[in-house]
Amino acid sequence: MATIQDVARLADVSISSVSNVLNGRTERMRPDTFVRIQQAIDKLGYRPNQMARHLKTGHLPILGLLVPSMSNPSFGQMAVAIEAVAQSRHNYRVLVCNTYRDKHLEAKMLDDLIGLGIRAVIVISSLNDERHIEAAIDKGLAVVSYDLGIDPSKPTKHDHVLPDNRLAGRLAANHLIEHGHRHLAFVKPKGATISRREKVEGFLAAAKESATECSAQIIEIDGGSRFGDNELGQLGFEAAQKIVALSPRPTGVVAVNDMTAIGVMAGLRHCGLSIPEDVSVVGMDNVAVSEYVWPPLTTVATPVREVAETMVEQAIARVNASDMPPREFSFPPRLVERQSVSEPGKPFQSNATPQKS
Repeated sequence: MATIQDVARLADVSISSVSNVLNGRTERMRPDTFVRIQQAIDKLGYRPNQMARHLKTGHLPILGLLVPSMSNPSFGQMAVAIEAVAQSRHNYRVLVCNTYRDKHLEAKMLDDLIGLGIRAVIVISSLNDERHIEAAIDKGLAVVSYDLGIDPSKPTKHDHVLPDNRLAGRLAANHLIEHGHRHLAFVKPKGATISRREKVEGFLAAAKESATECSAQIIEIDGGSRFGDNELGQLGFEAAQKIVALSPRPTGVVAVNDMTAIGVMAGLRHCGLSIPEDVSVVGMDNVAVSEYVWPPLTTVATPVREVAETMVEQAIARVNASDMPPREFSFPPRLVERQSVSEPGKPFQSNATPQKS
């Protein structure tokens, strides 16, 4: 079995240099040195004894990731990007936990991760109360929060990374308005999160500020669970029944995420309507399947790779420098135009080329 000494000899570096690679301390290392060490590790098939490392350093090279529910494809998409960055840049693995946006469950999981020797965690929650996160930081955990900005009226001890959700709502509404839609609706599950609220605010602001008079309403669907992450498609399908019953009926619909939008399109077709000829639909998140539904879904995309890179780098940097001042990183979304939006009454153009993410 290969040892760390074998890796150092093959790469022609010191044992401490190999240790730095194994522990993610590569910010001051020359790229060619890092490559030699990584190649030596791969060639020898070296695998460090994680328990021994835990006993020596007090922590494991594992990044915790708390998500509301992996049943929501947008969180799975983010988890894949986070894992890719953590593994390729720092040789960290990622441990994913589903919290269902339950504050008490989040707090327990944070304590469990600390007990396992994990020192850095990314929390995707968008719950307004972060006192349980601050308590975990006081116990030595490095935390980065996603989808919730820093509240200037409250002290904070950790970084916040978020997409500009108000801009996302504006982009979606403006796209429909530019195509001639004057009766708009926004569909979302009943549970309230910061990100959903901000998307709605951007949507309503765009409708209010439009040069032409627009009506805009919010359609909330109660899926039985508090936030509806597990029933997004079904919620969208049910929302379509409400849309059809409205008078005047909305001709342009924005959904809080792509899975809800896909459910809306299925529900509208079930009611005998065509997309986009009768109703245009815009989603949010740009999950992979949105390009392959029929018609391909116009959506508002978050720069997932850039967000993942920032969260991983900040979380691991805080392991080595816990006194870094907290920062907020905001990323602008972009509109991905496909074929689920047209002018009211205009038929679907099947020969159009969809724009990939």
